[in-house]
Amino acid sequence: MTVPAISRSVAGAPPAASPQRFERQGLALAVLFIGAFLAPLDYFIVNLALPSIHAGLGATDAQLQLIVSAYASAYAVLLITGGRLGDLFGRKRIFMAGMAGFVIASALCGFATSGHALVLSRIVQGIAAAVMAPQVLATIRAVVPAHQQTKVMSFYGFVFGLSSIAGQLGGGALITYHPFGLDWRIIFLINIPVGLVAFFGTWKFVPESQPAVRTGVDLKGVALLSLLLLLIIYPMTHGREAGWPAWTFMMFALSLPVLALFIATERGIERTDGHPLVDLRLFRNPAFAIGLVLAFLFYCESAFFLTYGIYLQTGLHWTPLESGIAIMPFAAGFIVGPLLSPVVVRHIGAHILTLGFSMLAVGFSVTTWAAGQSALPDLIFYASLVCAGIGHGLVLPSLMRIVLAEVVPEKAGLASGVVSSTLQIGAAFGTAAISGAFFGVLGQRATPEAYAQAFQFCIGITAALLVACIGLSVVLVRHQRAALQRAQSDR
Repeated sequence: MTVPAISRSVAGAPPAASPQRFERQGLALAVLFIGAFLAPLDYFIVNLALPSIHAGLGATDAQLQLIVSAYASAYAVLLITGGRLGDLFGRKRIFMAGMAGFVIASALCGFATSGHALVLSRIVQGIAAAVMAPQVLATIRAVVPAHQQTKVMSFYGFVFGLSSIAGQLGGGALITYHPFGLDWRIIFLINIPVGLVAFFGTWKFVPESQPAVRTGVDLKGVALLSLLLLLIIYPMTHGREAGWPAWTFMMFALSLPVLALFIATERGIERTDGHPLVDLRLFRNPAFAIGLVLAFLFYCESAFFLTYGIYLQTGLHWTPLESGIAIMPFAAGFIVGPLLSPVVVRHIGAHILTLGFSMLAVGFSVTTWAAGQSALPDLIFYASLVCAGIGHGLVLPSLMRIVLAEVVPEKAGLASGVVSSTLQIGAAFGTAAISGAFFGVLGQRATPEAYAQAFQFCIGITAALLVACIGLSVVLVRHQRAALQRAQSDR
């Protein structure tokens, strides 16, 4: 995709050094995609291991919750900073540093001797993942030729979807069969050989991409942005299970003055011709701003995973394995969708977003209706999940590609971190707000019908948000076409 002229106005930085091209693109992308695979994998894979961790370490319920949420919080909070570090110091170098930290943290998790030690190791692992993950998208944006971006980003979406399935099923298999006589520790220790392959493969096959002039790190911006995201993400992650105590609302309230201080600080650095952590001019690009709104609303669908599992296991009394298999139709679509993306883009271009959001909205709407119709065959219910999954698989890589196309390569790491962080905030918000609605509708009832009604209500909310995304995606495509026409007329 050709970058519209309007996107070049948001760079605000000296021209970047011309990046090298991949000499062995297949191998280079393979090792980068390992990083894209490991970061989400280690969020999903832990869920099924929690009972084993509880038995093996004697971890408390609070520690078990932190083992999941501490990783997610550290990851989400530092994604933007991680992306910016790649822009400043070279994406290959920072990716290798993040991968090395991830391998070390995985070893610390695998050899942890207490719940407290495991929580601390998970925080380190989340930080390393936040440093590593944005470099994948940024390197693709900076190094891969424009005519190959659709295909490569489709494979990125495929890898991302595969990691969620591997986390759910692979984690259960590792815990069940405990290879090498290892218990829950295997889910962390398996990262070591995989990470080492990616580390040395990156050193050998991935070219460096970095700006011609290296600048310092905006430490004040890093501190304020990290505090801001922590004040938003932590209460979203922990508030519902804690019963929304007063401290959660205090953190939300404090985020407003911190946001104002952060914006003032970054603008002050811009006025003195400095190099802020976040170039606020990015947000003046309407396509980039609309893309962030879409990313937030899109990942609110994360509430589906939580409410679907509760509906099946608690409401219908299915086993964890049966529940894991029941999500496979959605997951299968999640994998197939990205592989279909290049073909779809050739026929309808950027309207792939509109198609993807439409399939998600229709799929979840039919799922909502079918969940309350006991006389219907299961085929309709699971077919609707396949439809939604394919829609998800079409949207994720396409949204990333289209939004990053609005940014010059030297800002690709920052933009990648901003989009990824927005996705994580959307996931946290969806899980907190929509899942909260699930329990509100459920109330004190414990019948299968009550759980079905609560599930229907939440997925109905999700479908409504996705309908809004359909309209926004049309606006985004129209803006891009207008910008491209202006760019062509200026030549």
